[in-house]
Amino acid sequence: MRTPLHCGDRSLLLGSRTFVMGIVNVTPDSFSDGGAFMLAADAVDHGLRLLAEGADVLDIGGESTRPGADAVDVDVELQRVLPVIEGLAARGVKNISIDTRHAVVAGAALAAGAAWINDVSALDDDGMIEVARAAQALVLMHWRKAPGDHLQDHVAYDDVVAEVGSFLRSRVARACAGGIEAARIVVDPGLGFGKGVDDNLQLLAHARAFAGLGGVLVGASRKRFLGVLAGRTGARDRDDASVGAACAAAWAGADLVRVHAVRATVDALKVVDAVLRS
Repeated sequence: MRTPLHCGDRSLLLGSRTFVMGIVNVTPDSFSDGGAFMLAADAVDHGLRLLAEGADVLDIGGESTRPGADAVDVDVELQRVLPVIEGLAARGVKNISIDTRHAVVAGAALAAGAAWINDVSALDDDGMIEVARAAQALVLMHWRKAPGDHLQDHVAYDDVVAEVGSFLRSRVARACAGGIEAARIVVDPGLGFGKGVDDNLQLLAHARAFAGLGGVLVGASRKRFLGVLAGRTGARDRDDASVGAACAAAWAGADLVRVHAVRATVDALKVVDAVLRS
């Protein structure tokens, strides 16, 4: 058992079970549900539905990170996410994470009611550490640029687990040096970001290798490598495979999983967690 991670009014005792982060994309171009929740009211309703299905944390994002997606202006990102966070907060929801790589967006989201920062660039924005001191948790994800700046093109690794671990270790050290408590840091190996199918499988199988860096979050939901493995072209057709990946992540030592299909994942993880602790 480790020090509990707090997210608003929720207490997540890592090691007691596998926790679920539900995805709320407020984007027109996300790879699996782009445009589905562009209206703030629809996104709020979706978030409330995910909470009812058992999500422990809601992750709100306003910039797509799919391959080939264009960067989003900070003002546009703020216009997308703040009404959703404010709408959820008005309904008493406090267990909210902001999925962003921009310190300005993270700071505004915290002021609006978010509790966590999920930094997909792992501190590329120099201002993020200062903002993150006010957050209850900071998620640092591995995202390595490939040649030509195609951020999710496959990058060649000699040892993907070791290299991702080295990158995350350096970013965790940077966060701690900036005043972030180690107990409030979560690391994400970044499945699908600059990794091939075999790389993703290695990271999934060795999630426990990152446990010494903080809590471990794995996000495999609906990603392309699952479509390759399951033979499913459409992203929304990959939920069954995504539940399998979440179970594999839990078995391999992940503390949290980030998913679209919350209800099915929560039910499946109850079985996995019961077996792991039997």
